[in-house]
Amino acid sequence: MDGFSGYNQILITPEDQHKTSFITPWGTFCYRVMPFGLKNAGVTYQRAMTYIFHDLLHKTVEDYVDDIL
Repeated sequence: MDGFSGYNQILITPEDQHKTSFITPWGTFCYRVMPFGLKNAGVTYQRAMTYIFHDLLHKTVEDYVDDIL
């Protein structure tokens, strides 16, 4: 399973959302969920997958970055 869009399922705490802000001609916006490409996005996603699948890891499930086998 490719978990590429899984990054968009991890919420950013409201006090940290301003750190993802960007300006466009239509206004200033910020992410409410973790976008792919942030410096620690891979580590955060990996930690979430390890937490979710901890009982199955190395038995029936293997996870690596954004892939789950």
